[in-house]
Amino acid sequence: MIPVVVDTRAVTDAMRRPVRDLRVSVTDRCNFRCRYCMPAEIFNREYEFLKRDLLLSFEEIVILARAFESLGVQKIRLTGGEPLLRKGIEQLVAMLAGATGCEVTLTTNGSLLARKAEALASAGLARVTVSLDSVDEATFMAMNDVGFPVASVLSGIEVASRAGLPVKVNAVVKRGVNDSGVVDMARHFRGTGHILRFIEYMDVGATNGWRMDDVVPAAELVRTIDAEFPIEPVAPNYRGEVATRWRYVDGAGEIGFIASVTQPFCATCTRARISAEGMLYTCLFAFTGTDFRRILRSGAGQKELIRTIRRVWKARDDRYSEIRSEATVDIPKIEMSYIGG
Repeated sequence: MIPVVVDTRAVTDAMRRPVRDLRVSVTDRCNFRCRYCMPAEIFNREYEFLKRDLLLSFEEIVILARAFESLGVQKIRLTGGEPLLRKGIEQLVAMLAGATGCEVTLTTNGSLLARKAEALASAGLARVTVSLDSVDEATFMAMNDVGFPVASVLSGIEVASRAGLPVKVNAVVKRGVNDSGVVDMARHFRGTGHILRFIEYMDVGATNGWRMDDVVPAAELVRTIDAEFPIEPVAPNYRGEVATRWRYVDGAGEIGFIASVTQPFCATCTRARISAEGMLYTCLFAFTGTDFRRILRSGAGQKELIRTIRRVWKARDDRYSEIRSEATVDIPKIEMSYIGG
């Protein structure tokens, strides 16, 4: 590994938040059409995916990752779209693991995980997060909207676990759609060693028809799980951890809740996001970004990249979830499928 020269002048934003986590979308393509992310009726009409030459190359992603690491980033998460659709994704994992000291992780819908898990583990992936909104076949097929079977995702999770990858499972809960199955989800993953986390349905993008009435508050989810399987709170692993941690009283493992709607955590957010074609966004709910593909392809060196990241981050004052109200309804936002969640 080539040592990264760390810029010791720690960068913090306008609210004194450091940059610690970098999320990199490697593709805008996905083989699911989840209604809260990439609704089929929207994307089947006129949407055009990015051409290959518009995507950041693996080499460009590594250059950016090293620049961010020099300013304090410790974790890199690969996202999409569906990142396992990007050809050679295991090569990128190996490149990042070899060129940085960051923990390299990945979020996937699990559809290709069974065939990719061993290669990803061998490449140096630290852990994997699988998006799975239900263990009920009919509900899961309706939510992914392409008829993909839940058994294939569950198989991928087990293959990943056997390959030595720690697994977390994220479930977005929408009232009247999959909220009746949260206890079944908890029952399925209790005792497996896989950490299940329930996520409040968020108003990312403009195509999912989000309404506050569709949100199942995390406090309600805690009560629902606790009534069936008693749980107790656990201290966070680190400052800025997005999920509140709970554990089963009987020792059957851990469960988490991400309450970005009803219990915003903007004040401790340390995440920067790079879209598939190299736009830097400083918030999941942003609508403007900084074009790092242009900067990279203009021949900029590491010092210029670091200066630009520092300038953008110092000006950051995002706190959308804290100010969410009727006044934010019409604010334009980029789509979840584009920014990578």
